[in-house]
Parts: sequence; structure tokens; C-alpha cells
Amino acid sequence: MIEPAHPVLPITGQCHLVSICRSSFYYSPTGESPLNLMLMRLIDEAFLECPFYGARQMARHLRRLDYMAGRKRVSRLMAKMGVSPIYQKPRRSTPHPQHPVYKYLLRNLVIDRPNPVWCADITYLPMRRGFLYLVAIMGWATRKVLSWRLSNKMEADFCIEALEEALERYGKPEIFNTDQDSQFTSPRVTDILKDAKVRISMDGRGRWMDNVFIERLWRSMKYECVYLHAFETGSEQRDGLRRWIAYYNTRRPHSALDGQTPDEAYYQIASTPSPGRAPETVSAMPLAAHHYRD
Repeated sequence: MIEPAHPVLPITGQCHLVSICRSSFYYSPTGESPLNLMLMRLIDEAFLECPFYGARQMARHLRRLDYMAGRKRVSRLMAKMGVSPIYQKPRRSTPHPQHPVYKYLLRNLVIDRPNPVWCADITYLPMRRGFLYLVAIMGWATRKVLSWRLSNKMEADFCIEALEEALERYGKPEIFNTDQDSQFTSPRVTDILKDAKVRISMDGRGRWMDNVFIERLWRSMKYECVYLHAFETGSEQRDGLRRWIAYYNTRRPHSALDGQTPDEAYYQIASTPSPGRAPETVSAMPLAAHHYRD
């Protein structure tokens, strides 16, 4: 847009024509400092254990670890990570003011097939030299990770790619449940679901229990993969997640699935007929009792 070597117009004149400050042209964005990246990792670890910590309590926690960070600094880093406390601040997601929000459809619902409900969420993943965002789509009844994508931006594109891959590989669910983040309320996402005739469900504000299974996935993934390896680059992060998710789907047993892996539960349920039902059935699983078992 701005041509520094323009033969007629100087940079000041070009900036005036496009209505930007001259300083904006010369501004070069800088990433977070190594100290801030370390603080963000410690905040993420503490938030998994104590999701009710606000900025003040998190700053106290960091001071006990000999990191002198003020409340405002911690608050800014928590906002950048997309995390906010459950009790002190009910709004845990960031809805778009112009996007419609859909009703939560899973309360007291019984899920008795492998594919009637999918859920999705976004989480922050620290690296040694930065951070990325991960979106994953999971089958509610079997805990199977159906698709996932990494991104360095909190935009809807990587969510759309993950959703389209899941729909292509596994058909379509009856209900797709997410939180109220603007990525999921975006018409670009909801239109895909409406075209596929999928009912849209969204958690209530601050209701992390409404999407508890994928929250449990994040905890396992971070403690068993991300924090152990401290990946240097995005490509290393992607390769490490690919290996861990393959292990999680095919080799990691869940007590909630009677010791089966997500893949074993998914394909067994899909191939086991029950009297009076379609071929894809399984014994009823009430959702009212959200368990943390994995």
C-alpha cells in the first residue's frame, strides 16, 4: 500500500492519503519477551489446577515462584492466552456482539450412538519460543479426536478446516456443541453446520462443565505431551501433537469407556447393532453426571 521508493509522493503524503499515522508505517511488531513466555507457561499450568484464579491470585502464585509480575501484567497475559477465571469472572469465552448465540442442547440428554454429538474447543499451547492455538473436534460418546488444527491466530479459518475434515471423514453429527467464542459463532462456521443440517449447541457463559470432556482432553494433552517436551517450533509442536493424538485415539485406555481406547469404542459401537435400533447404537449414557474419568 505504501511505496517507500515512490518517485513523486513522499511517505508522509502516502500515509496521509490512506489515513494512517506515519509512525504506523515504521512500526515493527515485536513478540513477547522470554520472561513473558515463561510467565504464560506458568499461568497455563496453574490455570489447569486452579481455574478459579483471577489476575490478583495468579500474580500472588507467581510471586511464590519468585517471579515478580504485577496484576496488570498478569491480566494482559491471561487475556492474550484467552483464559479467564470461572468464579471471579463468569464470561469465560469471547462472544462476538453481532453473532447469534445458540441454546445448550445437551442437558439431561442421553447419547446412545457414536456420532450423534461432537464437541469442539480452542486452547492455548505454549512453546519454548512462542505459543500457538489448537482447535480439536471430539466425539462426545467415545472421546475420539476426530480432527484438529494448529494456528498462530485466533481466527475462524483453522476451525473451519478442522470441521470440514471431520465432516468429510466421519459423516455428520446430529448436534455440534461448542462454547460462545466468536470463532464458533461466526456465520462462516454456523452456515457449514446449517447446510449439513446439524443442530448447533453452545455452552452457557462460564459453564465449563457443559463441555467437560474436551476440557479433560486439554489437561491430559498438556501434561502428557506439551509440558514434557517444550517444543521449539510450530512444526515440532505439530509433529508431537500428531504422535500424541494417535496414541490417545489408538492406545490410551479410558475408564469411562470400560478400559477401551477411543478408537476401539468408536468402531465397536458403530458396528454393534441393538434390538429395535439402527446399527450405530450403544448402551445409554446419561450426560447429567459429568465425570472426570479418563
